[in-house]
Amino acid sequence: MVKAKNLLILLFVGAIGSSFAQQDKLLTHWMYDKMSLNPGETGLDDGVCGTMIYRNQWDKVSGAPNSFVFNVEANLENLLPIPGGLGMSFYHDAIGFVRQNNVTLNYSYPVYTNYGVLGVGIGVGLINVGMQPDWVPPTNLFDDKLPIGFSKSGLDLNFGAYWKGNQGYYAGISSTHLSATRLSEKFNTDNGLSGVQSYNAARHYYVMGGYKHPQNIGPGKIEGNVLMRTDLVKFSSDWNARYIMSANSTMEYYGGITFRSSDALAFMIGGSMNNWTAGYSYDLTVNKLASFSNGTHELFVKYCYFIPPPPKTPSKHPRWL
Repeated sequence: MVKAKNLLILLFVGAIGSSFAQQDKLLTHWMYDKMSLNPGETGLDDGVCGTMIYRNQWDKVSGAPNSFVFNVEANLENLLPIPGGLGMSFYHDAIGFVRQNNVTLNYSYPVYTNYGVLGVGIGVGLINVGMQPDWVPPTNLFDDKLPIGFSKSGLDLNFGAYWKGNQGYYAGISSTHLSATRLSEKFNTDNGLSGVQSYNAARHYYVMGGYKHPQNIGPGKIEGNVLMRTDLVKFSSDWNARYIMSANSTMEYYGGITFRSSDALAFMIGGSMNNWTAGYSYDLTVNKLASFSNGTHELFVKYCYFIPPPPKTPSKHPRWL
């Protein structure tokens, strides 16, 4: 456990300096969080939908990441005479002493074709990074190599294009933290030391795609999803397959497996009933923390409200038929 804790501290110190480490959250249920990764996907589906995801990564490892996501999105064409989709995305990440909060307002403009719809979207919001470390140095002397208390906010910009085909497939390309905001703050200590602490929000790039086979294979359908991500320093990818079975016209359930390169093998279960969808995943750690971690737990719930079409008023005069 001590080795795992020391490893996390080293990773943390490297990320809080002027380096560009991979900072975006990792989710096994990323297919229910496409909007925060690619604003072009915002509101392409019907209805008003809210999604919450909680992730406890590397359970039992001190200082390991914990993430919470809350998304709300709506298809404006069902609400107002305005094309496109509007959404709000919030996520909170806690890693060691670091707390990161992102809130983004997303808009997507749809371009309809005979083969599907292309959503081109932008996200504008704020990124906040804060920390209040409680270091225990080997001596009583202050170590100026260790960061101290820090909290700053700045502009955050995302952009993405997302294609939703008519035949059950989708594809998207996007980038988060396009503004590459640098959060910096001067510090002065009681020992007379001074300096500048900084945190750089590195640009991240995503490519995603998936396909749901229209025909049943046995009692259900097979769906595949892939997500590739990089900050031009590190690359990782998720490869997911789910088997979806319908119990009746309003209820279905699924089981699936995900492989994340150099990190985890995840098992997924979940289901939907009426307008609710919920799921759970367990990530089996396969990297160097495998001997310390009890795996990763993730829960999500989603609810969609579908606005009924306005009632048709029959004409009461033959001249208006």
